[in-house]
Amino acid sequence: MNIHSTSEASEAYIALGANLGDREGTLKEALNRLNQHEGIEVVRCSRIYETEPVGYLDQPQFLNMAAALRTTLAPEDLLHVMLAIETQLGRVRDIRYGPRTVDLDLLWVEGRSLDTPELTLPHPRMMERAFVLIPLSDIVPQNDASFGLYGMIAVALQDLDGKEGMRLWTSNEWDGGSEHSGS
Repeated sequence: MNIHSTSEASEAYIALGANLGDREGTLKEALNRLNQHEGIEVVRCSRIYETEPVGYLDQPQFLNMAAALRTTLAPEDLLHVMLAIETQLGRVRDIRYGPRTVDLDLLWVEGRSLDTPELTLPHPRMMERAFVLIPLSDIVPQNDASFGLYGMIAVALQDLDGKEGMRLWTSNEWDGGSEHSGS
């Protein structure tokens, strides 16, 4: 795989979810693997929430969280790293919206818009999903003048269904942020 790096770092937001195996451990391992990549630094993590499944309902509850990354990778290359980590952690794609060891979704990269067969930014359904928006609201700065993402999240959350199906799992943030091996 040919990784394209830019000289300037961008901030990206991702959603993480898991509902098979050691859900919390798998989320933390995904963050560790992202942070170990030389082009990625995990800079902030949300609290972890337990959520009801959406779409395919006959499956265990999810743990969901969000993370802010600083990356020098192009969005498509960041996506490839995320997909490789999913595979390394046992993700199998056999049922749409079905059970999974881990799910990593690229939501937002510094306000960039992109629409390719492989990647759409911002994520096309992020404003419709409480399990994405509530964790995201933990980490997007309220004074986020860049692109107004926090305001968009706050407006979307006002009328969104599904919030009642979420509960705080842990307020313990990922503790590996200071151990970045790159730069």
